[in-house]
Amino acid sequence: MSDQDGHQKSAGETSFRTRAIHVGNEIDPATGAVVPPIHLASTFRQPGAGEWGQFDYSRSGNPTRSNLQSTLASLESGVGALAFSSGMAAIHCVTMLLETGDHVVAGCDLYGGAYRLLHKICNRSGIDVTLVDMTDADAVAAAVNDRTKLIWAETIGNPRLTIPDLPALAAIAKQRGVIIGVDNTFGTPALVRPLEHGIDIVMHSATKYLGGHSDCLGGTLAVADQELLDRLYFIQNATGAVLDPLSCFLVSRGLKTLDLRIREQSRTALALAQWLEQHPKVRLVLYPGLESHPQHGLAAETLLGGFGAMVTFELDAGIEETAAVCESTELFHLAVSLGAVESLIEQPATMSHASYDAADRARFGITDGLIRLSVGLESFEDLRQDLARAIDAASQRDA
Repeated sequence: MSDQDGHQKSAGETSFRTRAIHVGNEIDPATGAVVPPIHLASTFRQPGAGEWGQFDYSRSGNPTRSNLQSTLASLESGVGALAFSSGMAAIHCVTMLLETGDHVVAGCDLYGGAYRLLHKICNRSGIDVTLVDMTDADAVAAAVNDRTKLIWAETIGNPRLTIPDLPALAAIAKQRGVIIGVDNTFGTPALVRPLEHGIDIVMHSATKYLGGHSDCLGGTLAVADQELLDRLYFIQNATGAVLDPLSCFLVSRGLKTLDLRIREQSRTALALAQWLEQHPKVRLVLYPGLESHPQHGLAAETLLGGFGAMVTFELDAGIEETAAVCESTELFHLAVSLGAVESLIEQPATMSHASYDAADRARFGITDGLIRLSVGLESFEDLRQDLARAIDAASQRDA
């Protein structure tokens, strides 16, 4: 059997959309409340000295966080999940599996914060990083050496929206005895579950689509192996970057509508990408749903039910005119972040990927004319008109 997005499910298992609403959101036995209470307590009374109950201190475990983690584990097809204070805290936890002298192979279409962590923080501990094109499995295999302990990719690359072959990357990691993790923030578990493709760790910036309303900060990890989950939990508990109860509640609430949101946003994103592809001022459009996308066929196989709500395009313009377009939109807010109900626009070269070294921005195609859109839930017609006005206004001002 398949659920509504085409993923296989076993007999008796409910669909993704149903589990997002019910798993981890069981009726409160004390009151009958259909929404579990938020547990703000920082500490919990124990049954006796040296005897431990299910919860003892909220850094180590909290009922509201546990509920969210149960939902995530179910949606990700994992044995368990962990919720962190931010997406970067979640990635940082993964890197703390490494030791001095270890090597990381990471994608070159990579979130700027992850680039900064790997190149400006992990390097202080003697950890080396090699950036490669994750759509080239041979290049990934060639980059792995005897010191490589982690491969880090993105299911939909940021900002150029590249699509890697997840089973191929997982096979390389398994053959070489390397942990592989992927950032699935752009894809979301509604469109792709990397653990089902053999990936070891899937990470999300819960700030984005999981929360979905630009009102909380968080990050998550989910894994398919209990021993790996135990190692990551030990690091999280020892270092303390846990998600607070109120934010856990907000992410749990957001997950209930994730499937509906991402599919509607994906439809609008595809329509905008098709329109932009015909615009005379647009040099290039990068969207996995377009036949012109280099990995369109792979995206159609990997992303079931939609191609995501991120659109990247390159103007036939310099850095100032491109900035002027981003500054001129009204419905698209000029802001970093993504994945919420309102649409956002930004210039990667000066904003989300400004942490890249200039040489690496040029090397990996993060040009001055590049614009990244996060498509929200506004109507296609309104968003198209907003972009058209901004592009025309910037062109006339620059003329």
